Amino acid sequence: MAGSGSWDGSQSDNSSQFEPGIDNIYEAFICPLTKQVMHDPVTLENGQTFEREAIEIWFKECRDNGQPLSCPITSKELSVTDLSPSIALRNTIEEWRARNDALKLDIARQSLYLANAETNILLALKNVRDICRNIRKIRHRVRNPQLVRLITDMLKSSSHEVRYKALQTLQVVVEGDDESKSIVAEGDNVRTIVKFLAQEQSKGREAAVSVLFELSKSESLCEKIGSVRGAIILLVGLTSSNSENVSTVEKADRTLTNLEVSEDNVREMASNGRLQPLLAKLLEGSPETKISMASYLGELALNNEVRVIVAQTVGSSLIDLMRTRNMRQREAALRALNNISTFEGSAKVLIDTGILPPLIKDLFYVGPNQLPIRLKEVSATILANIVNIGYDFYKVPVGPDHQTLVSEEIVENLLQLTSNTGPEIQGKLLAVLVGLTSCPNSVINVVSAIRNSAAIISLVQFVEIHENDDLRLASIKLLHNISPHMSEELANALRGTVGQLGSLVSIILENTPTITEEQAAAAGLLAELPERDLVLTTRLLKDGAFEKIISKINGIRQGEIRGIRFERTFLERLVSILARITFALTKETQAVSFCRENNLTLFFLELLQSNSQDNIQMASAIALENLSLESKNLTRIPELPPPNYCVSIFSCLSKPPVVLGICKIHQGICSVRESFCLVEGQAVDKLVDLLDHENEKVVGAALAALSTLLEDGLEVEKGVRLIDEADGITPILNVLLENQTENLRIRAVWMVERILRIEEIAREVGEEQNVTAALIDAFQNADFKTKQIAENALRHIDKIPNFSEELELSSKVDKHCSLRYKNFLMGVNSKVWF
Repeated sequence: MAGSGSWDGSQSDNSSQFEPGIDNIYEAFICPLTKQVMHDPVTLENGQTFEREAIEIWFKECRDNGQPLSCPITSKELSVTDLSPSIALRNTIEEWRARNDALKLDIARQSLYLANAETNILLALKNVRDICRNIRKIRHRVRNPQLVRLITDMLKSSSHEVRYKALQTLQVVVEGDDESKSIVAEGDNVRTIVKFLAQEQSKGREAAVSVLFELSKSESLCEKIGSVRGAIILLVGLTSSNSENVSTVEKADRTLTNLEVSEDNVREMASNGRLQPLLAKLLEGSPETKISMASYLGELALNNEVRVIVAQTVGSSLIDLMRTRNMRQREAALRALNNISTFEGSAKVLIDTGILPPLIKDLFYVGPNQLPIRLKEVSATILANIVNIGYDFYKVPVGPDHQTLVSEEIVENLLQLTSNTGPEIQGKLLAVLVGLTSCPNSVINVVSAIRNSAAIISLVQFVEIHENDDLRLASIKLLHNISPHMSEELANALRGTVGQLGSLVSIILENTPTITEEQAAAAGLLAELPERDLVLTTRLLKDGAFEKIISKINGIRQGEIRGIRFERTFLERLVSILARITFALTKETQAVSFCRENNLTLFFLELLQSNSQDNIQMASAIALENLSLESKNLTRIPELPPPNYCVSIFSCLSKPPVVLGICKIHQGICSVRESFCLVEGQAVDKLVDLLDHENEKVVGAALAALSTLLEDGLEVEKGVRLIDEADGITPILNVLLENQTENLRIRAVWMVERILRIEEIAREVGEEQNVTAALIDAFQNADFKTKQIAENALRHIDKIPNFSEELELSSKVDKHCSLRYKNFLMGVNSKVWF
């Protein structure tokens, strides 16, 4: 018979063939196919009764096997296959089951206490689950508050299995029953269930999530679930877990979705990385909800990736809120935009979305419904965030007449607003100008506006502010940014009062645990001021600033002063500031004394060897050039002893006096400390080493320092010999050949001409065709003075005839012949006379 083995009892309950019960079970209740108590009994034409589902499966198997429909008991073919519901039997079974389940529940209530045996507790929980699953109509009996509370108490069991089964039972008990949910949520029970999300094994976590999911279907409980500390963060963590099963992840996600009915929960989700519900409410919520969500977004800690997503999702909506007349909406939108504008990527999204025009309008507009100062400060902060990303702001219109952020009119309005507001907004507006001046494409526009509005004096005055560090820092950074373009104006402004220059120096020299951004910016500003400004240099000298700068430099080099972010630039700028004293040597005797007292020549020689610090090497080489130029004036010419009596009468008996310690170049007694002599300081080798530097500015500075040994009035030939001994001739020729910049070529041509005055060097170099070609190129294309020098160099290697020497030789011959003729006539005349 088809399907004869289909109902062999394998589908029966795990515990026994029949449902366990207390009341007597009647054979008529049992389906012959399933061997289980029937739920929906139906009768065939032959009077046999079966479970509806079981007999339908039997008939299907008969059809699938091509056999006639028959009775599973008699095996006789059926003429009629209609199934007649056995209503009376079904009602009798339901009454029996109700009595039986009621007895089971009573036993369960008696068994559910923590001191009972684990097997008894597990059986009681199983009975409750089975009853809830099988007979929904008596759910009110399970709803008994005492029984629900007893099940909940089992969550406190020390047995993992009991806790797990208790969670499973609670899930079934509360499903679709708000009253049972309220009972489960009493007291500290929700917190206990949440605790299982972190502490239980995988199946325990799944069961705990399932209970929370059922509870979250009741809106009245959503806020309570969300208020449990750690509930939302644990649920959010489960939704992104790769180790949990799919069911757990899905239910955690659906639970969070249910909890979104509470705005408090939405805010908590956002703070734990689930931001989409907050953004959705900000887009679609009521006006009050939008204010609430935007306000919280303004306080939320966001990473940069999330900032971009937020800007893309709600940036346009927030900008629309900025344009409303509702001041609460505008404030909430501004604070949210302030939070998401601090990253380059999100700031660009906001620019593209159109944030700049309303921002500028809010800042400049005066009249009805204008922003209060505290919100203008937020607007200025947003603008400062945006401009600091280095965008091409000259392409973005911000005004009604297509003005851009770098238009002179807009910049002048920013400057005017800076002068007419309080310190807090002043600092933000200066930060905007800092951002604009940090971009090479816009700094010229800002400089022009500052000049036209005569704002430099007011900007410099901010340096003296001590009550607001942010404002002072922003002003110094702005002045530093414009200093390459307005160095003379800045110097004049700083010379106006002692206080501003003194404040600047005090900031630089302040004893701080680490080097600050303000110190680095202040040093950069001072380093950019005209190096030949004698008034500034003299004031710094008299105030003892240079001595303290030396101490600061030593502290950094010895590791006593640190600042990973700004240490390198700060040190470079300090060296540059110190080097400015060497520009005052010719006009300020105190500068000479200072350099001697602090042995600055040796100091800069040590700094010259700061590898991988180009700016320090360049500034040191420039300082050494200035010091070396003074050596000829500072070298001490020795006093020769007077000749004795015989020598004074018979000069042929005299011998030149021998004086030891004479400098080869300066022909006097030199030293590193007293006369700043590079030869005595053994600087030639160090400077020659820099001629191969990849930074052309370093090469130029080293070349300039070496050239001081070949100046007119010195022993040029000996200077060339010194450079040659240091293997410096070839690097100098290479500088000429490489022709990197016009300034390097001018300096190289000058030095090569001096070098080629030495005949043996000229002969050797004259054979180098590439050197000749480089000199010819300079002779043809350089400036007038360099052309003349190149011409002389070409004469040294006989590439251009030396007509002046031929004329000089001809003149000497003529003079010689004339003298002989004159002597001849004198001899003739003498003979006649005698």
